[in-house]
Amino acid sequence: MTEPLRLGVVGAGSIAVRGILPHLHQDDIQDQVRLAAVCDPVPGRAQAAAEQFGIPKSFTSYEDLLARGDVDVVTIASPIGLHYEQGKQALLAGKHVHFNKTMTTTVAEANDLIMLAAARSLRIVASPGQVLRPHVRSIRQLIQEGELGVLCWAACGAAFGAYHEHERVRQGNDPLSNIDPSWYFRKPGGGPLYDMTVYALHELTSVLGPAKRVTALSGVRISEREFRGRSVPCDADDNTVMLLDFGESLYAFVYGTAAGRITRGFQPSYFGTAGSVIGFSLNGRPLNFPGREVADAAPNGLGQQWVLPHVVGAHRHIEEHHVYEDIMQLVDWVRDGVPSPVTAEHARHVIDIIESGYRSAQSGRAQDLVTAFAWPD
Repeated sequence: MTEPLRLGVVGAGSIAVRGILPHLHQDDIQDQVRLAAVCDPVPGRAQAAAEQFGIPKSFTSYEDLLARGDVDVVTIASPIGLHYEQGKQALLAGKHVHFNKTMTTTVAEANDLIMLAAARSLRIVASPGQVLRPHVRSIRQLIQEGELGVLCWAACGAAFGAYHEHERVRQGNDPLSNIDPSWYFRKPGGGPLYDMTVYALHELTSVLGPAKRVTALSGVRISEREFRGRSVPCDADDNTVMLLDFGESLYAFVYGTAAGRITRGFQPSYFGTAGSVIGFSLNGRPLNFPGREVADAAPNGLGQQWVLPHVVGAHRHIEEHHVYEDIMQLVDWVRDGVPSPVTAEHARHVIDIIESGYRSAQSGRAQDLVTAFAWPD
């Protein structure tokens, strides 16, 4: 393929304004992909984004973007609860799709998208692409080679805190800086599991492979939040703890909570009879992996994103590097025909864990997982 792909951005919210649009506006990738259209239902927001980032077309209607946006590919950056329907519409319109996390909220929805894409010879890349990170592959290899002895258990997770209320695009007065975060706290698609723990689960399963069973406790701990002086009712579960069974008595503790954390960042911890990996340390010493020198030179803890394949030059100084990387995985796949290791099947398995965890909490019973995925050798 010689012509650059024409890309449509679905949603001009926080992730798009801080990451997607600034990255795709850079000169170094214009021969591969170009911003062709953007849509957002908030009056004036898509137009403001188009003006700031030089995008030819802007729409308030997603249907109009698909019909008149002249795009080959879309990146869906809308609230998670909208991802399935919008992804299906894009595939039916013949567009390749990048999903910002999380692809869907149910396995049935994920199955539908995967089958539809296959039937139409279209590509899906579903964030987050934790499998791309060199340290993940190194940890997997260390465990397989017995460096930790017999692996016994792992832990991973994340907490909401007040992160979304305090993002820099929330407190301004223009359409690109007054973005409402209320959807993060509401069903469908809200809550820390779909929004934040999803990173840790993708990394955990990239190292250990598919899980087999889950049991959980879950509920709403913070029933009301405040944003810019108004009350935000919260009905999405924000306090969930899960136990994952990987078979042969190997277990993992997973959390998606309203506050607090016991692991480092989104990185899982792994514990064996001869040692442990905690964050980026092996038995208390720096973990060695390809690109470690680059990672250590990055400011503000961004090193694990600086080593991603497409994060070079100006892209290292723009937020949300990993989202840009996943979009470029789709661009490369469509242009060059080489499948990305960031797969919809892996995303579906993580969705299975989350959905089954919620079902376990409601029923009081452990749930068998019904999906798996292949390690991308």
